Amino acid sequence: MGVIVWLIVGAIAGWLAGLIVKGGGFGLIGNIIIGIIGAIVAGWLLPLFGVLIGGGFFAQVINAAIGAIIVLLVVSFIKRA
Repeated sequence: MGVIVWLIVGAIAGWLAGLIVKGGGFGLIGNIIIGIIGAIVAGWLLPLFGVLIGGGFFAQVINAAIGAIIVLLVVSFIKRA
């Protein structure tokens, strides 16, 4: 059951991050990958700054979306350089 939740959270977070950063999504698989990587990044980075967003499904989506946005911004800066 946990893997299914990861996939759903990753898809939603990747889609949201794609809308915010690039103006579009990356397809279902791309959104899932970006969202899961974003969740890992946010799980590591946000507590370092003291940012804690409650628990539950929506908090997971918000955390993963924040991480995915960070990942997409870093990738876009690397591509420009």
